[in-house]
Amino acid sequence: MTVSTVDIAIIGAGPYGLSLAAHLRDSGRSVRIFGTPMHSWSHHMPQGMHLKSEGFASNLYDPEAKFTLQAYCAARGIPYEDVGLPVPIETFIAYGKEFQQRYVQELENVQITSLTQSSGCFELTTAAGEIARARQVVVAAGIVNFAHLPPPLTEISSAMITHSSQHSDLSGFRGRKVAVLGAGASAVDIAALLRKVGADVELIARRQTIQFHDPPNEPRSFLQRLKAPRSGLGLGWRSRMCTDIPLVFHALPQSLRIRAVERHLGPAPCWFVRDAVAGRLPMHLGVTLAGAYSHGGRACLVLTQPGREDRQVEVDHVIAATGYKATLSRLTFIDKSVQSQLRKVEEAPILNRHFESSVSGLYFVGAAAAYSFGPLLRFAYGAKFAARRVAARLARA
Repeated sequence: MTVSTVDIAIIGAGPYGLSLAAHLRDSGRSVRIFGTPMHSWSHHMPQGMHLKSEGFASNLYDPEAKFTLQAYCAARGIPYEDVGLPVPIETFIAYGKEFQQRYVQELENVQITSLTQSSGCFELTTAAGEIARARQVVVAAGIVNFAHLPPPLTEISSAMITHSSQHSDLSGFRGRKVAVLGAGASAVDIAALLRKVGADVELIARRQTIQFHDPPNEPRSFLQRLKAPRSGLGLGWRSRMCTDIPLVFHALPQSLRIRAVERHLGPAPCWFVRDAVAGRLPMHLGVTLAGAYSHGGRACLVLTQPGREDRQVEVDHVIAATGYKATLSRLTFIDKSVQSQLRKVEEAPILNRHFESSVSGLYFVGAAAAYSFGPLLRFAYGAKFAARRVAARLARA
């Protein structure tokens, strides 16, 4: 069978993959893009939630920046504000799919099951069994591929524990007792939505308090804007530098980059969820998970706290909102022969200034690029920088 070779293959059809494909439309390069549009958002995030990002920071990016979330909402009479009006996830998903219909009609709604190298090209196998070849490949895998479960939780029966990214429809938990682990937006959002569907929820976290973001205070004075400028990642000069000068971040010593990614923008639910949880469900704060096991069809969590006796919480199910770790081995479609050639830091790929890995022609965008370019790449807002940068590189290749 003769297999034609294209210039570029993109794996993933979320904000990063779709934005990059839109930027490559008029590049003169042959492109194939694989994936289900907005799949991570529609299948791995709970229905009814709102985005943590402000409206202006929740766009996909065409080269002319014409089809923004604001433009989409205006055309359909959907309420929208750049700042201060939370964006429903359903609106964002619909907007992303409309973006795909306008700019990336060539999207092939099929998953890639294998990525190998052969005869100087990359060879991709689809779930349908088709072989595709490309000279260059961009991996735009969504963050849900990197869902992280702490080791103690592996002692619980897999039927009784899930990561927060495994849920979209929460109605099946009605009438059940559920423990949610974590103190960030994912944990608090899912706890609020579980309570709304009629579940008996308890929140468990190592932090002493839940640190909610303050509601936006607009308009702000010149002095307020000078002290804490707004960025797509929030307020403050550190966040603003992350969004405005990612190439400077790339030039920092590796140890500083790792520390910045792991420490900046810690767990912090949004202000609009506070009333749904504060005083409305039990919270075990400042505790450490000392053990976890299954017993009698229930999940048992042993909690320890300085100065207090250990206590045990028994529930029907545990949802771990315990974050994400960009570990390349989680991208199982990348063949081991390719994985072994990738230079890594903290199990994430080391990328050059153009998002290219140590395997020539293989690029990574999104969460996998955070250790190279900063926290910006953990958010949809980073798709603008990544799409422009990678498209410019590929167009010249």
